[in-house]
Amino acid sequence: MSFSTKNQSTLMATSAAAPPSLLQQVGMAGGAAVITVSFIHPIDVVKTRIQVSSVYASLGMGGTVKKVVASEGVAALWKGVNAAWLREASYTSLRLGLYEPCKVAFGCTTPETTTFLKKFAAGSAAGALGSLAGNPFDVLKTKMMTSEAVGTPSIVNTAKELMDKQGIKGFYRGIDSNVARAMVLNGTKMSCYDQMKGYVVQYTGLAKTSLLTQFLSATSAGFFMTCTVSPFDMVRTRLMNQPADARIYNNAVDCFVKIIKNEGPATLWRGFLPIWSRFAPTTTLQLIIFEQLRALSGMEAM
Repeated sequence: MSFSTKNQSTLMATSAAAPPSLLQQVGMAGGAAVITVSFIHPIDVVKTRIQVSSVYASLGMGGTVKKVVASEGVAALWKGVNAAWLREASYTSLRLGLYEPCKVAFGCTTPETTTFLKKFAAGSAAGALGSLAGNPFDVLKTKMMTSEAVGTPSIVNTAKELMDKQGIKGFYRGIDSNVARAMVLNGTKMSCYDQMKGYVVQYTGLAKTSLLTQFLSATSAGFFMTCTVSPFDMVRTRLMNQPADARIYNNAVDCFVKIIKNEGPATLWRGFLPIWSRFAPTTTLQLIIFEQLRALSGMEAM
């Protein structure tokens, strides 16, 4: 092989190994999230209905699905999906795409310096940044999902009503609980996924790039996420679903206190099963699709 051919091959290999830019990472994360939510959204609708209504809570998942479909039609299970797409394109793209840059910022540059707490901190930081960007779409999604009117609610009309009655601050309703939830959720999700992946590789001998490794790690992360996030998810849903012209809770702390005082501490974990039913497939699909997109772009597995 001539020197020029060798040199060309070296350049091509170097180019192929070059990691994607931050924008590419965020874009891949957003693509994985939008694809995932298109399939998972009905579970989110059921979970939200159970959280905001004792009637739906008493019916359980199966009863809620039957009631929604009978009263509002099958399409009601996808109410708010357009707002969910916008939310995932902003919120999830940042919380997934910024995880590794945040790990580096927290000093995770070698196996020795990469601790579980640093992984959790990196995930939490990425989650907080994503939540700030996605909160307006989160508010719209929650209001559209809880609408019991026949037909699909309009995202434009929902936003207009909110703007007319509460102004721009209405789109940041529940921002304190949403940021706290995002930090706990993403900190748990990414650190547990990262940590479990190491354990799976260590004890099974599977490769980090194996779909089975990714599946087992993501499923485990989904369970731990449900345990830590459920109370924050309940508070966020209650705050975001307050009537546009009224205020039941002053802030996240007030909401926590009133729920515990009026309904009991166990209410914070109401909807645990539908939340887990949503988190398990969502986490698994998001992370596997994200990992596959990373591989296609020449990045190493997380």
